[in-house]
Amino acid sequence: MPFDYEEFDLAGVKTYPLASRRSKARAEDFARPVTKGATFAAWFESLPAILGAQDVRRAVAAMAAARRAARGIVWGIGAHVIKTGVSPVLIDLMERGFVSALAMNGAGVIHDFEIALCGATSEDVDAALGPGQFGMADETGRLLNAIIRDAQAKAQGIGQAVGAYLLSERPAHAPKSLVATAARLGIPVTVHVAIGTDIIHMHPDASGAATGDATLRDFRYFTSSVARLTGGVYVNCGSAVVLPEVFLKAVALARNHGVGLDGLTTVNIDFMRMYRPQTNVVTRPVAGTGGTGISLVGHHEILIPLIAAALIETLE
Repeated sequence: MPFDYEEFDLAGVKTYPLASRRSKARAEDFARPVTKGATFAAWFESLPAILGAQDVRRAVAAMAAARRAARGIVWGIGAHVIKTGVSPVLIDLMERGFVSALAMNGAGVIHDFEIALCGATSEDVDAALGPGQFGMADETGRLLNAIIRDAQAKAQGIGQAVGAYLLSERPAHAPKSLVATAARLGIPVTVHVAIGTDIIHMHPDASGAATGDATLRDFRYFTSSVARLTGGVYVNCGSAVVLPEVFLKAVALARNHGVGLDGLTTVNIDFMRMYRPQTNVVTRPVAGTGGTGISLVGHHEILIPLIAAALIETLE
């Protein structure tokens, strides 16, 4: 049956005093202008206590608290983090005690290794793919595959073996390498590989047996690091699939051994929100544990130096 055209009667609408309402945006939380020549600390303090700016503050506070309490901070990074040029910033955080362990995907260790060897990485894929040259740099494939085979022979992980190689060979740009620095400082590095995803898998020297053996060992090393993160922090930067999946399995194993990981803070940093980082890093691992999941959306080359600068300000 059709309805008639009938205006709704507003005579009985009920209202309440504006001041009695719980509002999400409050004037006391707004940003404050800074003066010319202001310090970074003054600028950081001037940010609004709202949404993303407040989330950055929460992430910094969690990492600073974890360092003070020796609770551990594990970083998981994708290759894009290295290609955006922030390795020196992360290396400085390693030196200052804000990195307890470092996890990478396969592409991450490749780019870091190339930086150590020749100070450059990230080829032009569009230009190289057509003539069949994509991924065919000799030293990258030959040396890394040899290191991985050696890792299997010595019952090491990939990160452990690459770090030992860089410490031994001391290539010219090793001071810009995350893996070389971590090896020098005794910080464990694990590399988590999906077979067929990385350029070194196209080289004849690649061994699936060696890669699988060494990266599985790295998963077990990584799980040991995650199992020590009660009250600590896990930061996932720039890995949308591999590391979020690996992290969730490490959390599951830790809990299977009775480690509750209470008070864990998880932070995901990337230029957009994606399903696996949001569920496997930010949401599921902290559910029901008193932990906190934080999602920071932005460019690595901006957010990571910003967070690092704020962390340095927390040091006495």
